[in-house]
Amino acid sequence: MEYKFAEIEPRWQKYWEENKTFKTEDDFSKPKYYILDMFPYPSGAGLHVGHPEGYTATDIISRYKRMKGFNVLHPMGYDAFGLPAEQYAMQTGTHPAVTTNKNCDNFRRQIKAIGLSYDWDREINTTDPHYFKWTQWIFKQLYSTWFDEEQQKGRPISELPMPDEIQAKGKKAVNEYIAGKRLAYYDNAQVWWCSSCKTVCANEEVLTDGSHEKCGNQVIRKNLKQWLLRIPHYAERLLQGLDDLDWPAGVKDMQKNWIGKSTGAEVDFQINGLNEKLRVYTTRPDTLFGATYMVIAPEHQLAEKIAAQEKKSDVEEYIKTAALKSDLDRTDLAKEKTGVFTGRYAINPVNNKKIPIWVADYVLMGYGTGAIMAVPAHDTRDFEFAKEFDIPITCILDPKDAEGRDEILAGDKCWTEDGEYINSSNEETGLNINGLNKEAGIKKTIEWLEKNDLGKATVNFKMRDWLFSRQRYWGEPFPVIHWEDGEVSLLDDEELPLLLPELEKYTPGEAGESPLSNATEWLHVTDKNGRKGRRETNTMPQWAGSCWYYLRFIDPKNDEKIFNPQKENYWMPVDLYIGGAEHAVLHLLYSRFWHKVLFDLGIVSTDEPFQKLYNQGMILAFAYETSAGAKVSQDLVKERDGHYFHKETGEELKQIVAKMSKSLKNVVNPDDVIANYGADSLRLYEMFMGPLDERKPWAENGVKGVHNFLNRVFRFFADTTNIGDGDEAKEVAKLLHQTIQKVESDIENLKFNTAISALMVFNNLAIKKGKVTKQTAETFNKILSPFAPHLAEELWSIYGNKQTLAYEPWPQVNENLLKEDSFEYPVSFNGKMRFKTELPLDMPKDEIEKTILSDERAQKWLEGKEVRKFIFVPKKIINVAVG
Repeated sequence: MEYKFAEIEPRWQKYWEENKTFKTEDDFSKPKYYILDMFPYPSGAGLHVGHPEGYTATDIISRYKRMKGFNVLHPMGYDAFGLPAEQYAMQTGTHPAVTTNKNCDNFRRQIKAIGLSYDWDREINTTDPHYFKWTQWIFKQLYSTWFDEEQQKGRPISELPMPDEIQAKGKKAVNEYIAGKRLAYYDNAQVWWCSSCKTVCANEEVLTDGSHEKCGNQVIRKNLKQWLLRIPHYAERLLQGLDDLDWPAGVKDMQKNWIGKSTGAEVDFQINGLNEKLRVYTTRPDTLFGATYMVIAPEHQLAEKIAAQEKKSDVEEYIKTAALKSDLDRTDLAKEKTGVFTGRYAINPVNNKKIPIWVADYVLMGYGTGAIMAVPAHDTRDFEFAKEFDIPITCILDPKDAEGRDEILAGDKCWTEDGEYINSSNEETGLNINGLNKEAGIKKTIEWLEKNDLGKATVNFKMRDWLFSRQRYWGEPFPVIHWEDGEVSLLDDEELPLLLPELEKYTPGEAGESPLSNATEWLHVTDKNGRKGRRETNTMPQWAGSCWYYLRFIDPKNDEKIFNPQKENYWMPVDLYIGGAEHAVLHLLYSRFWHKVLFDLGIVSTDEPFQKLYNQGMILAFAYETSAGAKVSQDLVKERDGHYFHKETGEELKQIVAKMSKSLKNVVNPDDVIANYGADSLRLYEMFMGPLDERKPWAENGVKGVHNFLNRVFRFFADTTNIGDGDEAKEVAKLLHQTIQKVESDIENLKFNTAISALMVFNNLAIKKGKVTKQTAETFNKILSPFAPHLAEELWSIYGNKQTLAYEPWPQVNENLLKEDSFEYPVSFNGKMRFKTELPLDMPKDEIEKTILSDERAQKWLEGKEVRKFIFVPKKIINVAVG
């Protein structure tokens, strides 16, 4: 029989859609399983074969769990706001919604063609006003929440205690105090600005030479009014919450590093001649005696203020130059240390020595206080800077027996390991830590700082407030009005959603304002008392919609509430979340932050959103390069006898594995694979390539291999003359139940490639035997169905079943058939293995000996020889010594 996948697959996709086979009911009586794919961005290029890898994995598990009796929630939607559609709008004048909807339609078509069992009635789109109404609503909750440090939780702003001295100052002081506590706040923020593109650039878009990757023009630091979120308040909770999550260790480590918890002390240095203090954060307060200069970041608020008159122009020029550099260029990758002396000195609190204050770009505002005490004898960066500018170096840690000790003690060599404190005492200040170890030195120094009101023990986090606005059109509008008297108000819930206005131009303003500043009719408002106001012209970043989409899938049609609490309580948390490792930090951290705020406010029932996380590996493709390393487009390559040559130059090329890209023309479109081999072949190959979490290259020969397997399955199991009645052959029955057990275990553990191997082994045995019972055929069909659902449905109907097999019970393993009752022994003669034979485990040794010696295959090795010894080791070997 011919396997006509091009007819079979569309027929079953139509059946599933018309019958809403995968519609999820909120049946609270059943155990639930919520499985989620990471929200895709619907690009104009559509899917390539890398996208369906994770989708197929979740689909296999979803189908399996339904058959195991679970109520499965397996939804799909689109993270559809974002820059590409807006850039296209600027180029063509096409409204971003038109482009976005077209892309979503294409994604949906491609996804359906793969046979993925999503509940399409729950489809969501972040650009849909029915969706972003609730994104705006969540922003309102963030704006109306403050973080209680004592209770370590967010609380409504209405519960914020108000100090008497603040109340005494009047309404303005009260509003300022409240604004300083809100989780969402409006303030000046430093951003990268490209005057050519008239846009704010993310750090990732700024190259190391300070140019914008898109246009090549230099970017500058610029202060713009922005919305920010106080995510660092939740740093400790975000850190501790990782402990109970079933996530990859690498992802947890990345989040821990991003949060960047450290313990140390904040120390105040009095600025000589000014009524100002310079506060630093250090993890090593014990090294204060070795501090011989101070450094503040160019962005530090005191950088220009403290500069001595004769140094002001130098400092201003340096700050201007530093603003052109990216953070990457300023940190450890910078080959050259630069800086400028401010002309001011600070007083080192532990010995009252005056030490110079420098402005240097190797210090960033993103960590600590944006100022450091430099200990050049024991920090590589500080040492290099001190050598460059001839600043004194004082060793305070004796390295004892270390190589180069004399150089280290003399300050000619940097020592970054621990040692015994020296040069660390002062009679005037009363602090002496000489001879102590590190732990004791830190403890004693902090106690001294706190006693003298010069500093305090501090826990610090590297994570900074989340910049939560963009100067863009194609994003969620903030439900915010700025009034002429300085008040800021948010729209009432009844006024949501606030829609984007129609625009003729989508280009940002010269001053950095979003395109929304051109929508004058939408922009300007007047209240009932005649007070004039202006809507917020920034929009939310693309992260906003993807922070909480998993919650909306629970109740996507609800216009009265963000979701029904009973449904949320049933479905949450997400049981399994599969996606790429590239979202390890930002998306996952932002989602966890929002979720914890909603949990604190009693809106969600769980403290964490995603219980188990799994990162699928990247699917790569073959590419080609010349001997000089130049990449060659795939359409310029021809193969000859296993070698690859440039069609135009004839040069032999090297085949490499690379990321799929348009420039290399090595992008594989799933539409083409489905047209040539079918969706089930695509699904099977994506899972059969190797372990799900590993990177692997796409190879069309591999697709042909699994397609041939499906062909063999169909030809044998669709031919009813191969399907009989009665009892199944013992060998077939045993392997069938071993296969059930193997496939079930492998699906549970996401080892799909070995599950498919087991299915192949059984299929080979069935074909070899030539006949199986209908029960065996149906059982095999069930365990095949999560992997190749179209083929399985077709076979199921051929066997006379009228209903889909999507909810058929998963086969039970017959444990009795798994018990070993025989063993295949290797039989050796004089130590050399000659053949194998299967024997019952309970067969007596003398019977085994008779059986082996009478075996036809043994006669060749026995002829003319005497059996001197018969060695039998149960479940291991049989060896016959002859001579």
